[in-house]
Amino acid sequence: MVNAPAESAVKTVDLPRFGTCTFNESEIFVFPWGLPGFENLRTFIVLQLETQDQIFWLQSLDDLNVALPAGDPWAFFPDYDPKLPSFARLSLDIQDTADFTLLAVMVGTDGGPTFMNLMAPIVMNLKSRIGRQVPLETSRYTVAMEIPVPEAVALARAEAASE
Repeated sequence: MVNAPAESAVKTVDLPRFGTCTFNESEIFVFPWGLPGFENLRTFIVLQLETQDQIFWLQSLDDLNVALPAGDPWAFFPDYDPKLPSFARLSLDIQDTADFTLLAVMVGTDGGPTFMNLMAPIVMNLKSRIGRQVPLETSRYTVAMEIPVPEAVALARAEAASE
């Protein structure tokens, strides 16, 4: 089992997308199995920008050009009820629900809807700092669930389009 670095050194990196970022090594998440499409990238930090309170960025430390947007699925889908397969709990050494958090990768389109992958959430053990994207075995969810747009935002978009 791979563990996050034991040391707690402060690191600074220049990120192409976000600029200079300082973080503590204890904030690193290790993905021993990589992520689909990014199998060789194993170390990530989670960033949250002040201007994007609903979006977290999984920033690769192996390739600084890679940052994946993700979000708390319950912020957009309050009835989300994933059934994690037993291999996820075992491989991530999850003992208690307080031990982990779950994020879902987001994909946006220019001016169009934003989608969230609820079929394969990213499960992150907060104690061991190990993460894994876990496909749900039986699920009504898809890899591209359209995020509902609040009514006020939809109305503003419609008004802007009609001008």
